[in-house]
Amino acid sequence: MGPNPTDRGKPGTKRHLIVDRQGIPLVVRLTGANRHDSIIFEAVLDAVPPVKCPSGQRRTRPARLHADKAYDIPRCRQALRQRHIGVRIARKGVESSERLGRHRWVVERTLAWLNRYRRLTIRYERREDLHQAFLTLGCALSCFNYLPTEKRF
Repeated sequence: MGPNPTDRGKPGTKRHLIVDRQGIPLVVRLTGANRHDSIIFEAVLDAVPPVKCPSGQRRTRPARLHADKAYDIPRCRQALRQRHIGVRIARKGVESSERLGRHRWVVERTLAWLNRYRRLTIRYERREDLHQAFLTLGCALSCFNYLPTEKRF
């Protein structure tokens, strides 16, 4: 029969991804599928590389973050406020996901881009570091495909 679904004993991995407006991956991390999304939230935020502003100054954080209802807990909102990042998290039981969906589809599209690579669709590696390496390579290829053709080489 298998494990009871309420036990949360799910095998596999979960991808945590931060992308920019165009869907270019900025940060990607792996966790076990049975862990809650908010556990790695601060580590993923801190891994965002510096963003260059038009005036030449370097921002160390994005201006705003859109997230789904899994991150609607006080700890995640507090982490965003401490880093001076605008909070756009759908509230559980109050807001529908449809309003946030117009921004969320960019992340879903990037996850679909990563699933084009067979090695990432099904996890063949037992070691986490190998799967993280293939995931990073998939993100690099997604960034490369986004470049205009004349600037690739």
